[in-house]
Amino acid sequence: MVDLSRFRFTEDIARVLKDCKGVIIPKSRSELIPLTLGGENENRFEVQYEVDGKMVTEAVAVRCKNGVSINYTEDYMRRRDPDCLIVSDDLSSDKPRFKDVYKEDFGRLREETFNWLLGQELIITPFMAGGACNGYPAALIAPKNAAFFACGLAGLQYFVNIDEYEGVFEPKTVILLAPPFRHTYFDGKQIVVHNRTPEVYEMFSYNLYPGPSAKKGVYGFLLDIGEREGWVTAHASAVKITTPYENEIVFMHEGASGGGKSEMGENIHREPDGNIIIGQNLLTNEKFYLHIEEPCELSPIADDMVSCHPNIQNDSKKLVIRDAEDGWFLRVDHIKEYGTEPVHEKIFTMPSEPLVFLNLEGTPGATCLVWEHTIDSSGAPCPNPRVILPRRMVPNVISAPVEVDVRSFGVRTPPATADRPSYGILGMVNIIPPALAWLWRLVAPRGHNNPSIIETEGITSEGVGSYGPFLTGKIVNHANLLLEQIQSSLATRYVLIPNQHIGCYKVGFMPQWLMREYLARRGSAKFKLGQLVPARFPLLGYGLENLKIDGQYIRKAFLRPETQAELGLDGYDAGAKMLNDFFKKELSKFYVPELSPAGKRIIECCLNDAALEEYLNIIPMRY
Repeated sequence: MVDLSRFRFTEDIARVLKDCKGVIIPKSRSELIPLTLGGENENRFEVQYEVDGKMVTEAVAVRCKNGVSINYTEDYMRRRDPDCLIVSDDLSSDKPRFKDVYKEDFGRLREETFNWLLGQELIITPFMAGGACNGYPAALIAPKNAAFFACGLAGLQYFVNIDEYEGVFEPKTVILLAPPFRHTYFDGKQIVVHNRTPEVYEMFSYNLYPGPSAKKGVYGFLLDIGEREGWVTAHASAVKITTPYENEIVFMHEGASGGGKSEMGENIHREPDGNIIIGQNLLTNEKFYLHIEEPCELSPIADDMVSCHPNIQNDSKKLVIRDAEDGWFLRVDHIKEYGTEPVHEKIFTMPSEPLVFLNLEGTPGATCLVWEHTIDSSGAPCPNPRVILPRRMVPNVISAPVEVDVRSFGVRTPPATADRPSYGILGMVNIIPPALAWLWRLVAPRGHNNPSIIETEGITSEGVGSYGPFLTGKIVNHANLLLEQIQSSLATRYVLIPNQHIGCYKVGFMPQWLMREYLARRGSAKFKLGQLVPARFPLLGYGLENLKIDGQYIRKAFLRPETQAELGLDGYDAGAKMLNDFFKKELSKFYVPELSPAGKRIIECCLNDAALEEYLNIIPMRY
């Protein structure tokens, strides 16, 4: 008989745990590996559920030498659906309400979910949402045959051994996993129902892909806490850069999914001869190279969720952050062959403890190789292969709070030419005033060819802070919080960085890697008069007149795309109009009475096509 006296759950959840077929409380993450595979000596396990009298296989788990490989039977389940969040309570929210979408109160389905869980043997996985230091008690309740989900969550969040926890563990949020309802109630869709009660934040996860609940659902809970307490969990990665001359600088890189957050912590990708391809002209196939003899050293801080908790702020006028996760959900679609990312490949191939791999080919008893991506039904490799990497396995990782020197924002940009204009008109780096930094975080373009989510057409918004899809509260509240955060940390600089394309050049994530090198080498030095050039399109702030890294100049075509013959002024202006129209459309939803006066002035500048100087008059730029 399992002792549940160390926990304090709400009455409904306590009833389920008391009367279900059995309860397992793992004391370590390693205990979840054999449960994932159906037994200590098993090498393969099918995660199945009865749906309308038939058994449906949702996923297959395979034991590999370096961990467990999980593959979903449907292509759709291999990526997060951006529209999976539904709110069932009556608290303030901009998200779809359960009763409006499904024309009934959530109470009936909630009770059916509890009844289904009563018929299962369950796993309780206690963890701290938001990290060990400033986190909040939380728990996952999942059926035993979905132990891989619990194992993945235990790698992402700070796992709690209940025997070592002081006092009674009272979760502030609980994830309840019930996969069959995806088929019986939600027509096969990924749905996570968020139910904010006075006692606990309930999340009912009706699918087995961990992105919407074990990761972004927990993120939604942290955003809800922050909205009520007045702080933000940023959608960002962070890394400390140490130059060959031992200068140090901290980057915090924000953006929508696919915006380069994980890539910010990677080393520069090189050719076999050590050279770096800055970019390749898509029309002529000409490649442009750079050689950096001694690159900067990297000390990763965070990969996707950054806590800006008030307990860690100071009086430096810089934003202070720490990681809000205990493990990273790394996308490895760019690793297509051995040697692409040696540091990570070594960890993945010979880990110090078993890892969880998703959407990667797994053969029982063999090593799961991260460049062997699962093949979708289309015949193409799955664009969203993932590895759950506990941060304790990351070399040189920093756990203490750090001050942010540069906040960059990444945008996936399509190719742009005069014949086929697009919003791919950002230069390799754009230096932007704080007011524009705030606007970019409101509109948060999801961008071109996003590999992490179900495909959407054209330029769309990821929502306020680029965490909009995970937010259960009001976007205007978070707009105000983000502006307050920027106004209180004016010693932090702001830059805008594209990835994938600059005009007609294919660049991948090279702009952010090169800007990391460049800005780290500059340190705290201010830009000289004439080095910054106002961008032709005001919302892009300033471009650079010239840029030199390790004694080598970058071509102006990468810095100011309008100088590309293939794009020209007409193509650039057409792309600028696309961005301008997009900004005005997205910003209109924030222009409401609850928005702060400073916020209204900034949005009015955009709506009135203001010059760059008008943004500077609202919030000064210390560059």
